[in-house]
Amino acid sequence: MSSSSSFCLPATATTTAIVREVGLRDGLQSLPVVLPTPTKFEWIDAAYAAGQREIEVGSFVPARLLPQLADTDALVMHAKRLPGLTVSVLVPNLKGAERALASGADLMLVPLSASHAHSLANLRKTPREVVAMVSQMRAARDAAGSAMLIEGGVGTAFGCTLQGHVQQEDVLALMQALLDAGADRVSLADTVGYADPASVRRLFEQARHIAGDQLCCAHFHDTRGLGLANVLAALDCGVSRFDACLAGIGGCPHAPGASGNVSTEDLVFMLESMGIATGVDLGKLLALREAAGRWLPGQPLHGALWRAGLPTTFPSHAGV
Repeated sequence: MSSSSSFCLPATATTTAIVREVGLRDGLQSLPVVLPTPTKFEWIDAAYAAGQREIEVGSFVPARLLPQLADTDALVMHAKRLPGLTVSVLVPNLKGAERALASGADLMLVPLSASHAHSLANLRKTPREVVAMVSQMRAARDAAGSAMLIEGGVGTAFGCTLQGHVQQEDVLALMQALLDAGADRVSLADTVGYADPASVRRLFEQARHIAGDQLCCAHFHDTRGLGLANVLAALDCGVSRFDACLAGIGGCPHAPGASGNVSTEDLVFMLESMGIATGVDLGKLLALREAAGRWLPGQPLHGALWRAGLPTTFPSHAGV
């Protein structure tokens, strides 16, 4: 194999990375349980105490559709009391954006599926209709004088269980359209776990060429065990912010039986082991992972670090 196909990190690789916790939204929305609001407060407080500074606390969707996320307003209010914490929420429509603006969250993430079929199934809108909606959200944000960031997240970027193949050109065109519509930044997501490191590198290299630093985040599911490998490939392309779920909870309704996002604790461990600082105390994070087992009895929890524990060679001060 030639050196040009190597996935070794370059000498200019980043020395710091951000792990955005999305378990309270992407994780819990896929579980058939409603976690009590005070327990979610405990989760936010413990994640903050462990050093996490970006948390997606919920989504502004109708409670009848996702009762698991009906308390998002209260979670934003609670999280905003923590100094230096970036509080994000997912918004699927204009009503959700209005609620997000009223909540005082720092960032709203607008999901857009590059797969036409998935977009209709998930949002009942075509990808281009979502782009038009982002333009309206930007206008509402600016009219309100809000400093809230708008992030356009392009999902099913590597394929779709409903549509099958998704053209890279379509993904890149939609990403550019989101920026043109007024999104402050964009992210790419492997919604159903079809990505591999080679495809991640190909897409992210092109996306970085188009969006530069406005390409802010990578969102990988560990459906087929390639989540961390895909993180490494994106990291190699200059991405330094990654979504993750505590205990790898969640999944996708269009990928039945699949595990959720990359496990937060496994991702932090990999980055810290590589000398990439996350600011997260792994001991405190593992204590939070243990608490999740009590909060979510009988639910599928994932990840390897919680089973094996930290190696005896791992510095006790890592992440501090």
